[in-house]
Amino acid sequence: MAKRRYTVGIVGLGFGRAHIPAFQSQGCEVVAVCQRDQAKAREVAQRYGVPRTFERWEAMLEQARPDIVVIAAPPAVHHVIAVEALSVGAHVLCEKPMAMNAAEARAMTEAASRAGRVAMTCFNWRFPAAMQRLHAMADEGFLGRLFHVSARYLVPRWADESVKPTWRMDRAQAGHGVMGDLGVHLVDLIRWNFGEPVRVSASAGIAYPSRTVPGGERAADTEDFCTAMLELASGAQATLQVSRAARAANDQTLEAYGSLGALRYSIGRGRVGRWYRGELLAASATTGFEPVKVRAGLPRSAGEGDQIEVTGKATIGPLVKRFLAAIRKGQSASPSFEDGMRAQAVLDAVAASARGGGWVGVEGAPR
Repeated sequence: MAKRRYTVGIVGLGFGRAHIPAFQSQGCEVVAVCQRDQAKAREVAQRYGVPRTFERWEAMLEQARPDIVVIAAPPAVHHVIAVEALSVGAHVLCEKPMAMNAAEARAMTEAASRAGRVAMTCFNWRFPAAMQRLHAMADEGFLGRLFHVSARYLVPRWADESVKPTWRMDRAQAGHGVMGDLGVHLVDLIRWNFGEPVRVSASAGIAYPSRTVPGGERAADTEDFCTAMLELASGAQATLQVSRAARAANDQTLEAYGSLGALRYSIGRGRVGRWYRGELLAASATTGFEPVKVRAGLPRSAGEGDQIEVTGKATIGPLVKRFLAAIRKGQSASPSFEDGMRAQAVLDAVAASARGGGWVGVEGAPR
């Protein structure tokens, strides 16, 4: 029997555009896109063969009735869209950060449970082949007892003062700044690989205090760079460094050191070749760092297109494959809304520490 072809509606066409080729590559039919800028919506729809465009997400849910709703709009509307989509029977894939705060994320998680629908958070950076291999090695005990982890995620998008602000500079729409843009991915990778953070200490800054929110009525109020220390439930320490004002940088790294071994992971968008596989080095008690072979397990077409299309097919595509399998089996799948909620609690603690200083406990973490 042929597998059912699920229909998809996508709200938000910034990074949301990456989801179109991701779902299409997995055999889904993207039937609608939603964006307030209708000229942009029509342009994107024509490019990818999507039959319908909507200005309002409510109209998309009512008229297109997609099986799956992708939420890639600003975080301020994630909660309301997710709850409504779940209530009408759609499965939901929500971009990170999952919500404005952990309370909203918890309400979304509870709504998914009540609806009996599959709900996942788009932590797509779990899926490069090198990160998948790192996870397997850590899970198998390669590191021994973990001592410390260092992770960073740096991009140059707002390194220049002249770059126009977006909703990401407005805490009322974004909830968080670079920690919501980038840092939450590192939080998820640390949780997934090494366990729950229990308390954090952080410092953050704004690159250009003269920058305003869109419209110029007030100063931008979300962080552009942040350094955080996390204490894990195991007693290990993790340090995070994130920036969206790192000139010429566009990379993500994670290093972990334990009693038996060490792992070094890196991935950089725009590198030559199949950058989306990532790179992994490993060292044991008897060897220095040596390359670990990894296989992408993706068709060559995953590397075709512009950067956002490649990111979609190569890193969101494998997540979508897991999402569809969970729908067919009627099971939950990770990264779940629960994962998004727990990462959101860490973001809230980082923000509180950056505002007031000192160590801040993570809500709901094991004690």
